[in-house]
Amino acid sequence: MNFIAFLILGLIAGAIAKMILPGKQGGGWIVTLLLGVVGAFLGGWLGNMIFGVGVDEFWSISSWLLAIGGAIIVLLIWGLIFGRKSKTA
Repeated sequence: MNFIAFLILGLIAGAIAKMILPGKQGGGWIVTLLLGVVGAFLGGWLGNMIFGVGVDEFWSISSWLLAIGGAIIVLLIWGLIFGRKSKTA
């Protein structure tokens, strides 16, 4: 898969992950989409390590599931780190 297709896959996966995990992860839509790209990298790496399947083809269901799964993992981690800021008066 070329770089532009991978970016598009990551951006869409980030948006889908944000719809699956609504809440206060912090950031905004731009941060969410960038985290989706990072999640696509993570999902492809984990899929290759665990299942022997990577994010190779844009129209492959396994690519989409791995990218969305990776984006969910990255959003969960992001929410744990930056989502809960205590407000002190």
